[in-house]
Amino acid sequence: MFGLKRIVIAQHERGVYIKDRSIVKILEPGIYRQFDALDRIAIEVHDLTMPEFNYPYLDVLVKENKELVEQYFHFIELGEYEVGLVYKNGQISDVLAPGTRKLYWKNPVDVRVEVINIEQDFSIEKRLVGLMTNARMSVVSRDIVNSIYACEVSDNHVGLLIVDGELVQELKPGLYAWWKFNRSLKVEQVELRLQVMEVQGQEILTKDKVSLRVNLSAHYQIIEPVTARNQLVNITDYIYREIQFALRQVVGLRTLDSLLGNKDEMNAVIFDAVHKKVTEFGIKVRSVGVKDVILPGEMKEILNQVVAAEKVAQANVIKRREETAATRSLLNTARLMDDNPTLLRLKELEVLEKITEKVDKLTVFGGLEGILNDTVQIKVNAD
Repeated sequence: MFGLKRIVIAQHERGVYIKDRSIVKILEPGIYRQFDALDRIAIEVHDLTMPEFNYPYLDVLVKENKELVEQYFHFIELGEYEVGLVYKNGQISDVLAPGTRKLYWKNPVDVRVEVINIEQDFSIEKRLVGLMTNARMSVVSRDIVNSIYACEVSDNHVGLLIVDGELVQELKPGLYAWWKFNRSLKVEQVELRLQVMEVQGQEILTKDKVSLRVNLSAHYQIIEPVTARNQLVNITDYIYREIQFALRQVVGLRTLDSLLGNKDEMNAVIFDAVHKKVTEFGIKVRSVGVKDVILPGEMKEILNQVVAAEKVAQANVIKRREETAATRSLLNTARLMDDNPTLLRLKELEVLEKITEKVDKLTVFGGLEGILNDTVQIKVNAD
């Protein structure tokens, strides 16, 4: 028949009966016939497995059809500092932002909304952090991931939570998450382990106007990260500059010979200067050491010549000292033999012993007396 409409509502569906563009009633599962010659009636069929009911005039519906809303829908209304966690059949699936008004169909999907007040405490409970940060997008709505700020503070680090530009909390290693609604969040991580800083290629003039290039290495550790962050714009830049200034001051007040001859003293002076500066900012310098002192090419040649001359002079001094000692020893021996004829004879016998090692036949007359007093005759065979 002209103007007669047939509507079928399945078990998993509901029909929204709209007349003159206003919701009048909800149609339960069944078959309906509706006469509408003037086309004033529309039936919207909704699948209940998708429990969200999105209606452009939600405020009017809630106010004008309160009984209908209570019968068929869960009505959720959140305040300015409230967040809603939507659970469907016991599984978290969505998050509602503050100020949200939402309708969900009753049955067959069990919908529950957990309301959380974030006005003072905007951190997310530990039981939810892992679920929200590690869940797959196919399981958890993308809106949840976009609604939280998650951060993992690494081991041997400390996290500094900054909310709307203000440092509010110091974080130990672990996984954290906060609601981002109505706030600007950021976490800065500070390394607590011993760190190395290299100060390379510093061109400096010594007191005696020699140009050097110095490389230095320092070890430091941040002891009070909150103090360091609050008082310094950039921690590493500050430490680098202080080491650089101390190095230039030490080198500029000393001659080249002093620098090359006592590196340990230079390291100690630089360490003391830097340590006094950085301690007040919660930073501790563990050690400072000059690695390389690089001279210009012409200065290297000059120093090599100086070193060579010094070594030659040292060798000459040692040689003269040994010659003097040998002469003095000979003089002492001569005096002893002059005062003791027997000793002189023993010395002669030593010489004779060395000579006889090289002769074939030796003839002695007069026995020992002949050896001591007479002429010794040495005969060597002609063959």
